[in-house]
Amino acid sequence: MNKTARLFLAAALLGGISTPLLAARPGQVQTGVASYYHDSLHGRRTASGQVYNKNRITAAHRHLPMGTEVRVTDKRTGRSVDVRINDRGPFVRGRVIDLSRAAASELGIIRRGITSVKVEVLSIPGRQGT
Repeated sequence: MNKTARLFLAAALLGGISTPLLAARPGQVQTGVASYYHDSLHGRRTASGQVYNKNRITAAHRHLPMGTEVRVTDKRTGRSVDVRINDRGPFVRGRVIDLSRAAASELGIIRRGITSVKVEVLSIPGRQGT
């Protein structure tokens, strides 16, 4: 196991990363806390080079390849939204995905700001069978 993999495993065991997606593939699931981007980030460039638009259904994830499509399901309500990863984050301990305002609205979490979710990989660009 290389140093990076050991660090991710240690972080997962210590609670810093909840069920990490180290080698993502369609069907793989991650659980943890979702939050949504603050409106003040609207119009800024994302890690993918795209401009963040709070009205588009997108998300940020620490490790998934840009363009990956995931289904985010609120574990409390069962509501879900399909989003495309176009940025890196969240960088708050225990959070696994940052949603655009539009995606957070679809889940109904604007008022709460965070929720416990299941993140399921639907497709990864450039991978066979996705």
